[in-house]
Amino acid sequence: MRLAFIGDIVGKPGREMIGRYLQEIREKYRLDLVIANYENASHGFGITKKNYQELRGYGIDAMTGGNHSWDKKDVFELFNQGEPLIRPVNYPDKSPGRGWMVLEVADTQVAIVNVMGNYTMPMSDNPFLKMQEVVAQLKSEGIKHIIVDMHAEATSEKYVMMHLLRNDISALFGTHTHVGTDDLIVLDGCCYVTDVGLTGCRDNVIGVDKKIPTERFLTGIGGHFDIPKQCRKIFQLIIFELDGEGRAVEAQKLRIYEEGEIQSQTAKMESFGF
Repeated sequence: MRLAFIGDIVGKPGREMIGRYLQEIREKYRLDLVIANYENASHGFGITKKNYQELRGYGIDAMTGGNHSWDKKDVFELFNQGEPLIRPVNYPDKSPGRGWMVLEVADTQVAIVNVMGNYTMPMSDNPFLKMQEVVAQLKSEGIKHIIVDMHAEATSEKYVMMHLLRNDISALFGTHTHVGTDDLIVLDGCCYVTDVGLTGCRDNVIGVDKKIPTERFLTGIGGHFDIPKQCRKIFQLIIFELDGEGRAVEAQKLRIYEEGEIQSQTAKMESFGF
């Protein structure tokens, strides 16, 4: 089974890159499932129903969220309709939406779980205890293919979660910081990267116009983040393959630039022995 995970899609530039390149990537790599993080998809904050349908039309099968999951009120309707999009599982149970979903992919049940870190993030339940509980439940139901999006600021939280769960999950992909890391690895059958990196503008500040972030750092006074109308764009995704037992057997990262240039990084296959 071959799958792809796309990190934070940031605004219209990110959606444009998905529309321009995803179908070609799906066909070239014969992808069975494409997952993407939606929480910045609509002008940098949440997702509208219109943009959700747009991204689905481009070939995204399922979507994960984060701290901006509820910024656009359209999402409440999407949650109520049972659409294939989720929010962090460690938000209170009464929060709208669900924290994981199970899809039928190539005659196999695949679970997708979204969890949020604690450091600098909104108040939520302990992500580590919650994930142990959720993964144990999925395993008890016979589900071996488990993919996790950990939406977190701290790299240490992501590494701890990977070590905590790596024998029981297929992959853990970090999102939220928008800056891609170079630590893609398949460790004892678990695919991991600390942050996939954004899909959107690459020449400003984490996908938004550099003016307001610069003013904030110079003066301490903030403002409303905006998405540039014109920018240099990038599309970043992880392509990975799982065997019948839900273990990752290979992975690579693709960086696709607006002019069509593609750079790839192959995951290091490794075992730490503990």
